[in-house]
Parts: sequence; C-alpha cells; structure tokens
Amino acid sequence: MNAKLQPARLHAAMRGHVERGDIPGIVTLIAHGDDVQVDAIGKMTVGDGPPMRRDTVFRIASITKPIVAAATMALVDDGRLHLDDAVDRWLPELADRQVLRHIGAALDDTVPAVRPITVRDVLNSSFGFGSVMAMPGTHPIQQPIAEGFLGGDGPPNRAQTPATDEWMRRLDALPLMQQPGERWLYNTASDVQGVLVERASGQSLEDFLQERLFDPLGMTDTSFTVPAFKLDRLPGCYWLDDQSGKLEVFDSAANPDWSQPPAFASGAGGLVSTVDDYHAFCRMLLDKGRGRGGRVLSEAAVDAMTRDQLTPAQRQGGDMFFGGHSSWGFGMAVNIAATKPWTVPGRFGWDGGFGTSAWSDPRNDFIGILLTQRLMDSPEPPAVFTDFWTNAYRSLAG
Repeated sequence: MNAKLQPARLHAAMRGHVERGDIPGIVTLIAHGDDVQVDAIGKMTVGDGPPMRRDTVFRIASITKPIVAAATMALVDDGRLHLDDAVDRWLPELADRQVLRHIGAALDDTVPAVRPITVRDVLNSSFGFGSVMAMPGTHPIQQPIAEGFLGGDGPPNRAQTPATDEWMRRLDALPLMQQPGERWLYNTASDVQGVLVERASGQSLEDFLQERLFDPLGMTDTSFTVPAFKLDRLPGCYWLDDQSGKLEVFDSAANPDWSQPPAFASGAGGLVSTVDDYHAFCRMLLDKGRGRGGRVLSEAAVDAMTRDQLTPAQRQGGDMFFGGHSSWGFGMAVNIAATKPWTVPGRFGWDGGFGTSAWSDPRNDFIGILLTQRLMDSPEPPAVFTDFWTNAYRSLAG
C-alpha cells in the first residue's frame, strides 16, 4: 500500500506566494498512486475576487504540447501516420525546403534541405524551425516570425494568429533555421503537429482531441474555448510590470480571449483545462496508455513519447530549456539525470508560460500539477515552480 502523502509544507509554501502578492491564486495536485491531494489557494482575480476552486479552468499554455503529441501518436497507432514517413503528403508547405546557412543569415542566404521532414522530426521538435532565443532584432528571421504570428517570440496572440492554411503559408514563406533532424528547436513543432493531426485525420484538432482523448479520459473541461456557462470558472491572467512591480492583466476574466473559438487551434499552447482533467491525462501516461474508459494509446506509443528521443548533438543550444538534467521525447521533456531532488531519471512532463507545470514520475508512481494565472517572466523556472517541486517531493517522502 502506498504511504500517504504529507502535503502540509507544500500548502504553506504555496500560500506564502499568494499572501506575498506574487500570484492571486494557485491550484495544486499531487498524486501517489491512488492518493490524490488537491489544494486551491487564493483568489481567481487580483483584488477581492472569488476564491480559487478545484474546478477552476486555467489557460495551460505549453502543457498543451504533450496532449497534442498524444493525438499525433494516436494516428501512428492507427497506421495513418508512420514515424519515418515524410510529411509532404499532409503538409506540402514543408516540402522541398530551403535552410538558412546560419541563424544570422539573410532570408535569401540559404541552401537546400538535405532530406525531407519526417513525422518523427515534427514529434521530437527537430524539423528545423522554432523559437529564436535571442533579443528581438538580433537575427533577420525574427521580424517575419513576429509579424506572421508564427509563435515563439512571446505569449501567444489568439486574436491575430491567422487560420491554419494561412499560418502554414506564412511558415512556408520562410526558410528553415536548421537542417531537418539536426537540432531541437522549441515550440513551432507542436503547432505543426496540430495541423498534421487535422489533415491526416480529416477532423478539426478540437474534434479529434475530443474523440480520442478527452471523452475517453473524462476530460470534460479541456478545450480551446471556454463556453459562456463556464466563464465564471476562468480566472484572470496576469503579467508582472517590472517598472511598477504590479500584476497587470494579460487576459481578463470579464472579457477573455478564450471565450471565442480561435482561428488557429494552437497545439503548442492553446488549451484550457482543470487540475483533475490534466491529472486524468497524466495518469493515462503512467498507466501506459490505459484510461478509466479503456485503452487510449498503445504501450509503444507512450513509451516513444516518454523516453529520450534526441542525441546530444540535437540538444545543442537547448541548455536554457534542458540544463544538465533533461532531454526531449515526443511533445515533452524527459529527465535524464538527477541534478535536483525532483529531476528523477525517467520523469516526464513540461512547464507552461502562463504559470503551469505538470510532470509524472514512473519510478515513484507520482504526479505533480501546478496551475497558476501569472505569466512566467523568463524561460528560467519561477520561484513558485521551484517551491512547488521541492515540497511536492517532500510530501512524497513524508
């Protein structure tokens, strides 16, 4: 029988962040086997707003990525996609690519791609295009990325991101930054996965996710849009103004962008969810593809998603994301070294720029989920993340 979790120190640490005004509210979940502990702390908005609830619907940002990777792997299970197939059939915009000679090159200073982009390249984020980790204006390719709303240069802009075909046309108009399979690059691959799912399945990404993941797992509150009757459960979303030191509204609770369907369903960061919905997804992965309603993914699909899919050469340049302890599977990071108490080898998951974190640890049969409504200030994990994971593992130890 599993030892019972001891979450008192975790609660105290999270409450401290709320009481200091760092974050209006927090919902956490820790689970050791069947022992599931959920804590809702603080308010849904800055000031005297309603209390945070267990069923609060959060903008989950980049922890969308593992869900969309799972959808892609469902198509691999079906035989409609194969990992080493070229994507040209479904994504002709990615065929016959040109590649920058180097990241700082002019947009017409290119060489031909040495091979086609494969499904595997898209799943492990090595297809050759992604976030440019440099100050805006450092390299010529950054401006058209920003102007085209192709992502990776700041928080997503749902209102101005174009519909799928136009988004792909804009991606087609730019060269790749690296040769296919050469380097891991963040973010854009997950958006491309979403388009691949739509075109290979013949369904919208929302409908495919609903049919293959959300309905079987009972994820009733996970979607790209919050319907009107659930808007009272959507909190405000905030960013810290360095000059004033105050939390400013990024997306309001009163008139949120997420109240309307997006033109582009972002597989990189567009979903909303609740702590219990996301726990159902994590539990399915720990159970090797089985959900409460039966099998959702094959064991082989989950194994591929949750093990290291990169070579050391492919990880070069990703230190900001991986440090010395992680690599990348399909749609999520995988811990490969124990540099901190919580970076257990084999642990998998990811963090989201809207202040979300969700990781699963097969070795300890342990899941931790942190949901907040404050945007991250940098790619470095904020203090609330560090405090959450430190105390989550202390809860496991007792």
